[in-house]
Parts: sequence; structure tokens; C-alpha cells
Amino acid sequence: MWYHKPAINEELLQSLPNLKVVASSGVGIDHLDMKLLSSYGVKVSNTPFVVSTDTADMGMALLLASSRRLVEGHEMAVSPDTEYFPADWLGDSVSGATLGILGMGTIGYKVAERAKAFEMKILYHNRNQRKKEEESAVGAVYCKKIDDLLQQSDFVLLAVNLTPQTHKLIGKRELELMKPTATLINISRGLVVDQDALTEALQNKVIKAAALDVTYPEPLPRDHPLLKLKNVIVTPHIGSATKKTRWVMMEEMAESIEAGLAGLPIPREVL
Repeated sequence: MWYHKPAINEELLQSLPNLKVVASSGVGIDHLDMKLLSSYGVKVSNTPFVVSTDTADMGMALLLASSRRLVEGHEMAVSPDTEYFPADWLGDSVSGATLGILGMGTIGYKVAERAKAFEMKILYHNRNQRKKEEESAVGAVYCKKIDDLLQQSDFVLLAVNLTPQTHKLIGKRELELMKPTATLINISRGLVVDQDALTEALQNKVIKAAALDVTYPEPLPRDHPLLKLKNVIVTPHIGSATKKTRWVMMEEMAESIEAGLAGLPIPREVL
């Protein structure tokens, strides 16, 4: 499966009685009905580890691009209407700012490693608290309550899996808890955020900005209000989109398929 295609539904499973394995690209499996697949005896694999470094890089790229207004700056620099660069055109400092990471798995932790190099203060919320030595290595402070993280952070970065518990994790209430100067960065799944509430919060300056590599749907309708806001950066779900990583993803998917066909243990099987 690539970009969630083909759709694995009952009709497809019934038409493929000899299907042994579904190899899905990337980390998320929210597009798969695991109970349905299991009932047909079909095993599932994904490629969770290879995507983490590039996705963490993407998170920092979005943070930096938003804080320093790179997209707006580029448009100004190349515009045929620009006659001078205004002296009061300013962005926000990253060094010394507080980054709140929701989801401190492999990707979230790699973001923290990068943020440490930018001398950021790091808060995080996770289902399970990291080991003390892991926290110390990146200078991260655990927030048991999401509300505490939201209220203190200058940047809130989402790196959680999409589950029933994280569906619309960030809604109107959570956005109103954030600082009016804060930026929301999403590198997880679009449905982790209530998109209507986010649009309203950005329009009404409840928060300052958003940088999104994921939305719902993807792509957004061309007349969607998020696409018209200057305080929003949207990229086309390219967290893992480097030549090297995509090649390794393909190799891992092929490896899982070969193992499944040979009746061998499937590498990176999703249980």
C-alpha cells in the first residue's frame, strides 16, 4: 500500500482468497481495519523506523519556516511589486523559546534532540514518561497534563499516532489554552486537530500561526479557508519524502512481502 491505496475492504479481501500480507508504507495504520484483516488471516507490516529521522527534520523545518516567516519572505523577495524590504518585518526567535511536544515516541524524541541544538526549552506529554536519562539527554521536562504543556509553550508540535484517543486531540478548548503568540505544528495526522476550530482560532488570532504537513482531506479543497491565511504554512504530507528514505521504505515493504509469501516471520509485523 502506498498513500493508503488500494483500499483494503471486505470486497477486496473476498476477491483475494490467497492474500497473505499487506505491506503498508509509513508508520500510521489508522487507514487499516486490523480486526477485519485478522479475520481473513492476513498479516500486516509497516515501515515505522526508517521514516523517523526525516519526519523529525520536517518538524524542525516547519517550526523554523513559520517562526522566521520564510514563505512570506520569499514571496516578498521575488514579488515584482517589491520596491524595498520593510525594516519592521520581523519573525520570532527560536533560541530560548519553549517547545511543547505531544507524543514523545521515536519521532518526538528526535525532534527534541534537534530542538536542544537550537537551545530551546523542551516540554513533552506522552502516554508514558521517558526514562530520566533520556529526559536529561535532551533537557526535556515531562508534563503529566496536556493543559500545562499548552499553556507554557511557544511552539506546540504534534507527533502522536492517530487513535480514537487522539482523534481531534487539539480542539477549540485546547487552542484557547495556548498562548496568543504560539504556533501549532502538525507532523502526525490531520485528524489529530479539529480543523474547523483551528481555522477559527487562526482567523481570530487565538493563536499566532500554524505549520501543517498533514490535513484532512489531503489535499484540501482549493477554496479551503486555511489556504488563504498568511499565518499558515501547508506542505503536502512530505515528512518522509526524501529519495533515500522512500527507497528504504520500498525495500522494507518488499522484504515483508517476500517473508509473508515464504511463510517466514514478517519483519516489522504490526500485531
